[in-house]
Amino acid sequence: MLLENTFVHHVHFWLHDKADKQQLIDGLNTLLPITHIRQIHIGVPAETFRSVVDRSYDVSLLLLFDGPAEQEAYQVDPTHVYFAENYAKPLCSKVVVADSVNI
Repeated sequence: MLLENTFVHHVHFWLHDKADKQQLIDGLNTLLPITHIRQIHIGVPAETFRSVVDRSYDVSLLLLFDGPAEQEAYQVDPTHVYFAENYAKPLCSKVVVADSVNI
């Protein structure tokens, strides 16, 4: 099934300390009640070892929104701002975001 009218926000997190993985996952779970999010997936690298697969990150977040306006509203939602300030920034050495829209 082809997704239509979907804004995809995919975030990969690299931790300063691997021991903080569960703390980051707990923080990501605080995002669940944000109403702008259509669907959410919190994950860790799969056991796939092809040369094109980047497994260097520690945790990923995949969010689906109905459109750019919902994604923008998510960015300023107090729950997301709290997550960024109290989990992502102190725990992560690197964060990479890839946003995409339908063609």
